[in-house]
Amino acid sequence: MIALTRVRHKSRSIWPSSSSLSLRLACENYEWIYHRSFVSFYCSMASSDNPEVVERGLKEKEHKEEDKGEEKGGFIEKVKDFIHDIGEKIEGAIGFGKPTADVSGIHIPHISLEKVDIVVDILITNPNPLPIPLCDINYLIESDGRKLVSGLIPDAGTVHAHGSETVKIPVTLIYDDIKSTYHDVKPGSIIPYKVKVELIVDVPIIGRLTLPLEKTGEIPIPYKPDVDLEKIHFDKFSFEETVATLHLKLENKNDFDLGLNVLEYEIWLADVSIGAAELKESTKLEKQGITKMKIPITFRPKDFGSALWDMIRGRGTGYTMKGHIDVDTPFGPMKLPISKEGGTTRLKKNRDDDDDDDDDED
Repeated sequence: MIALTRVRHKSRSIWPSSSSLSLRLACENYEWIYHRSFVSFYCSMASSDNPEVVERGLKEKEHKEEDKGEEKGGFIEKVKDFIHDIGEKIEGAIGFGKPTADVSGIHIPHISLEKVDIVVDILITNPNPLPIPLCDINYLIESDGRKLVSGLIPDAGTVHAHGSETVKIPVTLIYDDIKSTYHDVKPGSIIPYKVKVELIVDVPIIGRLTLPLEKTGEIPIPYKPDVDLEKIHFDKFSFEETVATLHLKLENKNDFDLGLNVLEYEIWLADVSIGAAELKESTKLEKQGITKMKIPITFRPKDFGSALWDMIRGRGTGYTMKGHIDVDTPFGPMKLPISKEGGTTRLKKNRDDDDDDDDDED
């Protein structure tokens, strides 16, 4: 470095010449620039050295932790793989396997105007040499995505080794609950349903398994038939005993046929019971159709008192009829009530007139 200094000589100072001054200023400027550059370089080095050291330390620490994690994870994975391999070998040697399940059937043991009882049969097969406990059974019955009923059956039993077991899931659907929740469900209609079952089993070696099952079908919303006593035809008339024929009309308001097997009834004319009977006759009641029936009956007209004269004169006679019918349906047998109160009928004494009336009605 070149330094320009002032030369002192006794009492006076000797300054360099103008050319020397220019050289001095240039050198001072160079020194200042050099000094500033050196300081900046030094500061930058000082400020960058520490982060590099810290960053290097953090990276080394992270690498160590990752190595430890990898070593730990690798060890756990190796243990898991070892256990899995051992389990597979034991399973293969002993013969353990996953059980199978299927909805083997759906039954309707009882159906009425109020409710329907449904039983879902689940067939479970156990291929293992040890029994399998059934932990839980979750079930759901829905129609068009709308829940009708659901439930849980805990501790459903045990499936024997190398055996099969049928588990029955009883379910009851209350029609009033369905109709009050879903107003578009009408009496007499048929609605689709889907049964969803989750069978949870505990298999040795393998552990807990969930076996999902589904089954679809249809259930009816039954409606009782309408009954009407159109007329009473006298076959033989006397005050002591009269033989007559009841002309009944049954209207099936359901969307499915009814196979009539038994008709039990009791009938009142002018508030006087003329008898009760059971008729066993096989007749098909067409869906949304009307079926006419003739039922023989015997009664004593003198028991009617003054109402007898109104009947003889051909005036309308009030009647009440109550009973039930036993029918077969596509969903199983049913017992449906029939009733008519406050009805009016007429009496016919001449068969020819009766036949003429029938022709007119047809």
